[in-house]
Amino acid sequence: MFPKILISACLLGRPVRYDGKGKPLSHPAIARWQAEGRLVGFCPEQAGGLPTPRPPAEIEAGMGGEDVVEGRARVVENTGRDVSGAFVEGGRQAVEFARANGCAFALLIDGSPSCGSGFIYDGSFSAVRHPGLGVTAALMRRAGISVYSDREIDALVAHLDGKAGNDL
Repeated sequence: MFPKILISACLLGRPVRYDGKGKPLSHPAIARWQAEGRLVGFCPEQAGGLPTPRPPAEIEAGMGGEDVVEGRARVVENTGRDVSGAFVEGGRQAVEFARANGCAFALLIDGSPSCGSGFIYDGSFSAVRHPGLGVTAALMRRAGISVYSDREIDALVAHLDGKAGNDL
């Protein structure tokens, strides 16, 4: 039996991003994993109650997802509206969904204030990036789910191919 992978729904091409579009990840492993029934798509921002499309949001003051979860920072739309609660709720639902579906891994889109795991934006809405985790990525890691960004798919492939014969 192969371990399942929670994947950002936008990476499957679903139009769930803030701009109402998808961002399909083109990689041979995606088609293989889909054929094997290993991919489980999920959008934490929609699960948290945010509409699509929606205003862009970033974690304020160069902080990260852990800071939001701990109440030290907020996720704020470019309109100034605090949407922290929706991001935390969506992240919690993503963890529950991953557990319910037997997902040991998460493949999340980088840069997102939810799903970023390599980088996120600094809250200035000026395209300045910094290393950090989004809210969902932080909650996934806390829950013991291995998180990979879309830019790390080859590392996930290597990890899973090494475990292909094992039940996880």
